[in-house]
Amino acid sequence: MTLRPEGLEEVREAVLAHPHLRVRGGGTKPALSTPKEEEALLDLSRLRGLLEYEPEEFVFTALAGTPIAEVEEALKAHGQYLPFDPPLAGRGATLGGTVAAGLSGPLRHRYGGLRDFLLGVRFVDGEGRVVRGGGKVVKNAAGFPFHRLMVGSLGAFGVMVELSFKVFPRPRATRTLRVRRETLREALADLERLRLLPLDLLALDLVPPATLELRLGGFRESVEARLGRLLGLLGEGEVLEEDAPHWEGVRDLAFLEGSPVWVKVPTKPHLIPELEGLPLGPRRYLDGGEVLYAGTAEEGLKALRERGLPHLVLQGAQEPLHPPPLSAFFAKVKEALDPKGRFPLG
Repeated sequence: MTLRPEGLEEVREAVLAHPHLRVRGGGTKPALSTPKEEEALLDLSRLRGLLEYEPEEFVFTALAGTPIAEVEEALKAHGQYLPFDPPLAGRGATLGGTVAAGLSGPLRHRYGGLRDFLLGVRFVDGEGRVVRGGGKVVKNAAGFPFHRLMVGSLGAFGVMVELSFKVFPRPRATRTLRVRRETLREALADLERLRLLPLDLLALDLVPPATLELRLGGFRESVEARLGRLLGLLGEGEVLEEDAPHWEGVRDLAFLEGSPVWVKVPTKPHLIPELEGLPLGPRRYLDGGEVLYAGTAEEGLKALRERGLPHLVLQGAQEPLHPPPLSAFFAKVKEALDPKGRFPLG
């Protein structure tokens, strides 16, 4: 059964009427949004649109089913953007689905991830109660940041209806430097150096087997000066001047096309050699080696689980979250907001 609410009251009615619900936004992460046999599907595609946008305050509020692409068009008209670079925007990803999955793109390296830009959430919990966490403006930041619990929750606590974010001015100019090394060891040595230097890089990615991609942004004169410094530091590199299309493909995970399983793996630079020994397909390490997006098959997924490496499957597996959320804190929040277990844990 598929339910398509058009407002808050219809969401409440759906929650109270069904013992098991799975929420879907844009459907760009099918491993997370495909209902199991006993679950009703709550499709939020009609719950869309900007509710408030104050460019001078750098904040907006929108309904959870709003496609990120629509939000970005509105922001672009005022020279603003979402610096956490939400993935899969070009494929139809929504605000609510992005928050539930806790996904950030390559630009998180400079300004932080989604969690740092979410100001508030309004949602319906498992008892049909309307709950608000956080606020709609930056100044409303005192107290426990309850709204941040929704980031990466996979919808386990309730159905997000309304979200508020802060935004930043869009860089006037950007440049990308691509540096190829002979070996992974050499690339990792450069990666570690670049992580420690005050270079204000927008993005710092490792593309196996041994290529680094660095993105700069800001005023044109500053970008050119920093680009010259990087070339002097690294000794060589290919400069991509018109780099926007390239990075749009990266954040839409175009490099995973053709892989049956898409997976996100939180990692650290020192773990990269171990990960490179696994049977993974096309892949890319974002944020200076802090997160891996990889394409694989069942063999690669099995290898990740055998080594106890946590991961989130976006496409192609029945059990998307490993390990499942079992902490005492998570259990207490789940019991308080969804005592009847209406919402899945992954």
